[in-house]
Amino acid sequence: MSTEIQQGSAKAWGGRFASTPDKRLEAFNASVDFDVRFIREDLRGSVAHVRMLGRQGIIPVEDARTIEDGLWKVWDEVTAGEFALTIADEDVHTGAERRLRELIGPVTGKLHTGRSRNDQVATDFRLWTKDALLRLISGTLDLIDALLTVAGNNPDAIMPGYTHLQRAQPVLLAHHLLAYVEMFGRDVDRLKAALRRTDVLVLGSAAMAGATYPLDRESVARDLGFATISRNSMDGVSDRDFVLDALAAGAILMMHISRLSEEIIFWSSGEAKYLTLSDAFSTGSSIMPQKKNADVAELARGKTGRVYGNLMSLLTIMKGTPLTYNKDFQEDKEGLFDTVDTCLIVLDVVPPMLTTATFNTDRMAAAAVGDFILATDVADHLAKRGVPFREAHEVVGKLVGECSSRGIAFTDLTDEEWAEAHPLFAEQKPPLTALESVSARDVPGGTAPNRVRAARAAALEAAAEERAWLKGAQTRLANVMSRNSTGPGAG
Repeated sequence: MSTEIQQGSAKAWGGRFASTPDKRLEAFNASVDFDVRFIREDLRGSVAHVRMLGRQGIIPVEDARTIEDGLWKVWDEVTAGEFALTIADEDVHTGAERRLRELIGPVTGKLHTGRSRNDQVATDFRLWTKDALLRLISGTLDLIDALLTVAGNNPDAIMPGYTHLQRAQPVLLAHHLLAYVEMFGRDVDRLKAALRRTDVLVLGSAAMAGATYPLDRESVARDLGFATISRNSMDGVSDRDFVLDALAAGAILMMHISRLSEEIIFWSSGEAKYLTLSDAFSTGSSIMPQKKNADVAELARGKTGRVYGNLMSLLTIMKGTPLTYNKDFQEDKEGLFDTVDTCLIVLDVVPPMLTTATFNTDRMAAAAVGDFILATDVADHLAKRGVPFREAHEVVGKLVGECSSRGIAFTDLTDEEWAEAHPLFAEQKPPLTALESVSARDVPGGTAPNRVRAARAAALEAAAEERAWLKGAQTRLANVMSRNSTGPGAG
């Protein structure tokens, strides 16, 4: 896009001013270098608006048709890569109108009847954000699918679960992965909630007090695929909660990805060696030939910080803005663009990193019985036979201490030593395998194999339902944003 400044160009607000803006103000004030990203949304919103103006008799029907035809010509130029903005255009809305005037002449001036850039930009941004949220939902579902695939490929693998980054209790690998499926499922819910609050038409709010023309806002909402219209014109032009919703949902999504990334980094380390990443999703060192680095996971973890920053930036911008529109709001777009771009690139690379990794199940199984990880099972063995759990906890704690001092494991104890620890152990020794441990946790949400299989099946069904919903939502939005979209009452 050219950045050449056109001196003496007319501004939409220029009637009040006797001279043209200083070139430094033009450069400082312009947003064309980033809001061009929703040029299609701007053109489509204008199409819906001018159709309504014609239907309502606010402007002549023939003028409305001429303007709509011109808008589609600009659309075609955008599609062909022939549309360009300059800093003199100030923003995408002014640039689109400037090009329209070049194509169809002075009748272009009727397009802005009953509309302000304030409600225009909010409409454009909401349309763009709806699409962005659907793309984020799709990427999150891809990640869920990858986790379910890996869980399905390793149904019997047992690993140590951790608390305080110390081995705690054995769990199935699939159970561990399904914990992240739960997290990302909540992210889908959050993104859908953000979409619901974004799906509101504010066009018709005008500058801030509403319009003096008989606008049919409901028909414009139907034309643009919005679920409802805003109820207060002042809130309509000044609300950026929908952007904050998207930023917050993106930040929490990235937090979950960062947690998963930390697991991948640890599991692939020489200390754990629970998994080996594919060469296709690893990097090396420029000086240490032996290195194989989990850079995908590290970058995903690192990029979480910039997404947090985007959320904090807009929260800080919004906290001091009175009703209604303020120029501060120009700073609302780049942060969301960056968050969406960042989340999408991470969601594109993490799923294949997971599905191409190899889990070292023997190593995991060995770790799942080390460091007295079955101590809770031993205490439960006593508690199930009438020993108060606190007493059982103390008995097993002393036994762990004794074994540690001798450098032996539970499996090294003799029958006599078990009986000496507690008489009930003489009758029956506790479970001493990881499989016994996980199988015993046969409760809803537990790590028993049958529970995990059922949980994975339910997650697959839920993911399929979300996919079906997503396909419908994407189709509806694609129809709205189509070159052939006619809208209500068009003709």
